[in-house]
Amino acid sequence: MSRQPLPISIQTFREIREGDYCYVDKTAAAQALAQQGKAYFLSRPRRFGKSLFVDTLKELFEGNEALFRGLHIHDQWDWHQRHPVILLDFAAGVLQNRAELDRRIRKLLKDNALRLGIDGDGQDTDIPGCFADLIRQAHVQSGQRAVVLIDEYDKPILDNIEHPERAAELRDGLKNLYSVLKAQDAHLRFVFLTGVSKFSRVSLFSGLNQLRDITLSAPFATICGYTQQDLETTFAEHLAGVDWDELRRWYNGYGFLGEPVYNPYDILLFISDGHSYRNYWFETGSPSFLIKLFQQRRYFLPDLEQLEVGEEILDSFDVERINPVTLLFQAGYLTVASTTQQWGELTFRLRIPNSEVRRALNNQFIDAYAGISDTRLSYKRGLIEALAQADLPALVATIKRLFASIPWRNFTGNDLPEAEGYYASVLYAFFASLDAGIIPEDLTNQGQVDLTLKLAGYIYVIEIKLVRDARGKDDQEAAPAINPALAQIQARGYSQKYQDAPGKGLFEVGLVFSSAARNLIQADWRRIR
Repeated sequence: MSRQPLPISIQTFREIREGDYCYVDKTAAAQALAQQGKAYFLSRPRRFGKSLFVDTLKELFEGNEALFRGLHIHDQWDWHQRHPVILLDFAAGVLQNRAELDRRIRKLLKDNALRLGIDGDGQDTDIPGCFADLIRQAHVQSGQRAVVLIDEYDKPILDNIEHPERAAELRDGLKNLYSVLKAQDAHLRFVFLTGVSKFSRVSLFSGLNQLRDITLSAPFATICGYTQQDLETTFAEHLAGVDWDELRRWYNGYGFLGEPVYNPYDILLFISDGHSYRNYWFETGSPSFLIKLFQQRRYFLPDLEQLEVGEEILDSFDVERINPVTLLFQAGYLTVASTTQQWGELTFRLRIPNSEVRRALNNQFIDAYAGISDTRLSYKRGLIEALAQADLPALVATIKRLFASIPWRNFTGNDLPEAEGYYASVLYAFFASLDAGIIPEDLTNQGQVDLTLKLAGYIYVIEIKLVRDARGKDDQEAAPAINPALAQIQARGYSQKYQDAPGKGLFEVGLVFSSAARNLIQADWRRIR
């Protein structure tokens, strides 16, 4: 018996069911949504299965019973009730101004009216009026309240996020549309909006306060994505013989206050490519705007290892006040590791979800912060070989070559060489792209060391210093008589906490950079064990 085909790039529920493709049953979540409330919002990263879930809701409310036979919801749904479904999908194309957006909205409203057999000729009516008329007429004509499903609700804004004025113009156009939903509440049975980002209620939803956000809701944590059990059941034949620990390390780890999930796109491509570990999801959408934002704000990259934020940081953003951490979380490059309750407020600890994102994201940071994408691989190879063999002279030589190769233009018109955090950020991005274990600003009872690095059984406790008074001097003259970085490690006993840790060896490493030379001018180390 042949294996079920994989639903690669298929986002229609009907095609998956009629074609007998592998399908992870999400109808229990659909049932819970329909029973527990009326209007919902869900944010998930791209290619996470949002569109398929929206299409599942469409078929469910339209009462297409045959498609649901054998699924959880089949015996628990009233198939006699069929609701008119209005589906607005903004996934296609890039809209660059308000006029283009308004034309697209009118086209979507007209297409829905034709599908529902409603006279949708409202060209002389404004968009809110057309949308309101469509909802009311759908209710009156069918005798059942309407269902409104909006997929990729934020895409027109995100496509223009690098142009704040244009993004704000498109946001106002969408607000004009979404404002109708509250006023038409009496004619609505169910509302579901989904996209990548969550904009503030004030800026986009205009008082749509009945919208329940289930983005970080434990009961709906697995509404999109595949769980470990899904892989071991639905995809059991396709994943026979796989190294589960390695698969988890590469692709699992997305947390939304419940059981962690895999990105479906990764798993389907991993199977299709014969169990080859690659950056499938990341490579479909490089976060160029985000990377630029981090670079412009001189973000200290090691902070990404131990982020703790409040709900307001994750909750929403607006085009006039873009927080790069918020976007990084909503786009799927950061995820929730754990939560704590402090002083009546919920605090979220964030982390990079898995090896794929960690490696690929930091490669992007290397390109942005150092500008050496063409030679990145050779430096990574030199670093990992030196670290894996505890070859400290080779490590220092590679770091020197690395910083020497950074183009001069990277420092034109800015003061990056004057910032100690810049050198730490570049090193962090390289080490993180190797998927090394990193503890930035590692706390001890005597203070904190800049970086603790764990790789191939070795532990490296690294302190970084920057000297700013070395202009016109060569490296030997510029270097302090005593390495201040290594002296600080030893004086404060930074490595003491690791002296009994298992492994091949423990090293203290002091690195001194010069803002004039824009490079490493002094490096000393000591092997503790």
